[in-house]
Amino acid sequence: MSDPRTTHWQTVLHIVRYLKGAPDRGLIFRDKGHIHIAGYSYPDCLEVTGYSDADWAGCPVDRYSTSGYCIFLGGNLVSWKSKKQSVVSRSSAEAEYRAMTNVTGELQWIHMLLIEIGFSVIRPSTLHCDNKSAMHIASNSVFHERTKHIEVDCHYVREKVNCGELKLVYTRSEEQLADIYTKPLRSG
Repeated sequence: MSDPRTTHWQTVLHIVRYLKGAPDRGLIFRDKGHIHIAGYSYPDCLEVTGYSDADWAGCPVDRYSTSGYCIFLGGNLVSWKSKKQSVVSRSSAEAEYRAMTNVTGELQWIHMLLIEIGFSVIRPSTLHCDNKSAMHIASNSVFHERTKHIEVDCHYVREKVNCGELKLVYTRSEEQLADIYTKPLRSG
C-alpha cells in the first residue's frame, strides 16, 4: 500500500477480471444499512469487529499457546489468523492478552487503511474476548509484579482502549468465533 508498483496493479486487474467472469463465486458483502456523515451516505461497512482467543499451553510438546483471531468489516469476514505464540505463557490471562495484542494491531491496520482510502471511521473497533482477567489487565492502569513480564503488550492495548479506538466486549466462550483458530484440525 505504501509503495505500489505496476505488478501490484496487474494483480488487482487479474482479480477483477476473475470476479467479473465468475459472478457466482467470491465474497458476498452484506449491506446492513447506511451511515450518514456530513450529509453523505456511506454503506454501514465501517463497523470493524474482532474476536480473539487463545488455548493456554495447548501444545503438549512445548506448552506454547496458540492465538487466533478473526475480523469482520460490516459483518463480513475480512481477516483471520492462527499462530503459535513465541513464548510460554504463565497463565491463561497472559495467553489471551497476547492474542488480544495481535488482533489489536490488525484492527489498527484496517482502521488506517480505511482512512487512507477515504473513509471516515467514527466508531471504535470492537474486540470480543472470552477472558475477563485479560480484559481487566487491559483496563487496569496499575501493574503488579505478576504482570510485569507482559507490560509492553498491556500498554499497547490499553492505549487503544483509553484513546477510544478500541472497545472491549466480553463474549462467552460458546459464542467466541475465534475459538476455531486455536484448535488443531482432526482428520476422519
